[in-house]
Amino acid sequence: MKSEPVASDNEITEGIDSRFLISDLCDLVAGYMDQEQVQEVYQAYLFGAQAHDGQIRQSGEPYIYHPLAVARILASMHMDVKSIVACILHDVLEDTPATRTAIEETFGEDVAHLVDGVSKLTHIKFKNKIEQQAENIQKVLMAMAKDIRVIMIKLADRLHNMRTLGSLRPDKRRRIAMETLEIYIPIANRLGIYTIRHEMEDLVLKAMYPLRYKILEHAVSKASGHRKEVINKIDKALVTRLNEMGMDAEVQKRKKHLFSLYKKMRDKHLSFNKVFDVYAIRVLVDTVDECYRVLGVVHNLFKPIPGRFKDYIAIPKSNGYQSLHTALYGPHGIPMEVQIRTEEMDLFAESGIAAHWLYKSPDESGMTGAHARARDWLTGILEMQQSAGDSLEFLENVKVDLFHDEVYVYTPEGDIIKLPRNATPVDFAYMVHTDIGNSCVAAKLDHTFAPLNTPLYSGQTVEIITSSSARPNPAWLNYVVTVKARSNIRNFLKNMRADEAVSQGRRLFERCLKGLGLRLEDVPEESMKNVLEEYGFKSVAELLEDVGMGNRSASLVVRRLVPERVAQGESEETREMRSQSPLAIDGTEGMVVSYGKCCFPIPGDSVIGILSKGRGIVIHREECKNISQTRVEIDKCIDVKWSEDAEGSFSCCIRMDVANKPGVLARTATIISDEGADIEDVAVEDRDGFTTTITYQISLQGRAHLASIMRRLRKAPNVLKIWRI
Repeated sequence: MKSEPVASDNEITEGIDSRFLISDLCDLVAGYMDQEQVQEVYQAYLFGAQAHDGQIRQSGEPYIYHPLAVARILASMHMDVKSIVACILHDVLEDTPATRTAIEETFGEDVAHLVDGVSKLTHIKFKNKIEQQAENIQKVLMAMAKDIRVIMIKLADRLHNMRTLGSLRPDKRRRIAMETLEIYIPIANRLGIYTIRHEMEDLVLKAMYPLRYKILEHAVSKASGHRKEVINKIDKALVTRLNEMGMDAEVQKRKKHLFSLYKKMRDKHLSFNKVFDVYAIRVLVDTVDECYRVLGVVHNLFKPIPGRFKDYIAIPKSNGYQSLHTALYGPHGIPMEVQIRTEEMDLFAESGIAAHWLYKSPDESGMTGAHARARDWLTGILEMQQSAGDSLEFLENVKVDLFHDEVYVYTPEGDIIKLPRNATPVDFAYMVHTDIGNSCVAAKLDHTFAPLNTPLYSGQTVEIITSSSARPNPAWLNYVVTVKARSNIRNFLKNMRADEAVSQGRRLFERCLKGLGLRLEDVPEESMKNVLEEYGFKSVAELLEDVGMGNRSASLVVRRLVPERVAQGESEETREMRSQSPLAIDGTEGMVVSYGKCCFPIPGDSVIGILSKGRGIVIHREECKNISQTRVEIDKCIDVKWSEDAEGSFSCCIRMDVANKPGVLARTATIISDEGADIEDVAVEDRDGFTTTITYQISLQGRAHLASIMRRLRKAPNVLKIWRI
């Protein structure tokens, strides 16, 4: 039983001199290659050094240092000799006069294929940088699908480029870092190469947010003392207990990578002081059985945190990663993560598919599950390429598999639309075009109708049904997740509400002026100008909108506009004329007319309108108890009536007492549905064991419709009493 010290942040770069020499590389590969293969590596160095002779990197060092450093990364993962040779030569086709034929004649077809697969398309002119990037990535992925060593070389190449970003301009550093974050880190993760992935992530953080990186690095260093003390106590207790049980295990202490800390703080909105798993413990054993035995020991020593145990041994991750993860309350109640895995699992977790290299086998019969999964993914890459129209579409298709925080869906024409996780068909509609979003009425997911608030998943085909008379629904704001959808809905509703308010304000003005024998056009221009200045409005439209929104009484404004006519017109005849012309409500006024949720007025009811600030006119039933006090304030009350052709759906509540018998709820709901009404809500209350009260909130057309529904319900079996509330 042994214990290891805490590992450094960048395990790959630890102790690495940027001036890594060929003698160092030969010593490294000699640890697992025979002398003939080491000699082949040296011959590749001579070939590459001659080809790159006189070339200098932007850092000022000879160019050959870069291929040697890339080769070292793969040599540390014990990659085969062909991969190491291809690493040393990976830039000769792109940057030197050397030809593929020369490489093939000297080092063989395998090496030539690997070098060609990694080389960029430098001799083709592209429309823009995005297209060039897509074409180059497509070329690498296609070569990778035939020989996975291509992407291993490319990942090592990108890793060393990230290590040496300091010599580049800030804008170029950010561009390369973003490309690494979007493409290469997800590929490394998909292939299970966590060692490269973690270092790349930290280097991306350092390149894109250098100040945040320094602050976080300083915070981790400052907090190390106390955290190390806690983890050392756990380590000591665990080692002692495992020794007592006679188990041969290795206990390692690991420091969380800065990018992981940063992502956790950002995603969960935590301060550094609230992140306790800066350090973690990893226990390595020989067998799977021992993994679960160690888990029992750990949970006996320290209290596990509920809901934080994950068994990736029984159910591996998609990239083949296996381990037991658990979180504990350590000394002083500080949470601590513990990982338990076998030596083989640990090797795979660090190196991914490179840990199980099979190219020495003439067949793939001995292929591991992880390698088989990688092969399946690469087969899918080939299929994507065959169906893709161009490199940009292909790259988007690949991202579907690489990014789990984004959703990629298809239009009926096969175009790819990228959306954030939990996006809905409404988000999709606005992403396609603003007009499609504004006129959206329904959606089909994979040719089947689905609610507009249904979360989308990658790979679905989304079809939006539109109508020229449709308009955005304010309820959409409750579930859309994209900024484009949210801002467009708000802007449309704001403009629509303003237009409706202007129209409503004009109707209210005309109604008041009609009692005085005037029209809005008859108001003196000077009088209107004075009122606008007094109220602080720039135009008549702003005044009408304010009145329509219920912020100002039309009758009070009219008194200021034509005070002499108001004084002359206050006669019994005028009041009678006004009382005979109530405002007609037809249900199509939009958002400036709403209906009281206390009394649920419907067409056919005797109603009254109440001016409500910011809401326009709220319609109540005449007998509504909630407006008894408001009716005293005459300026807030509007005489209204239902138009003869009122249309739309109106909410109404009915309540019934029923015998407590099976099937009563289903039968009554069926009757309501058969009558063409929609059930918006239902509540069931058991009264005395024999009787149940059912309350339905339904959507219908008016009193005649309601009467028809209630007649049928009264005749239903076990319905004892029914009434409207």
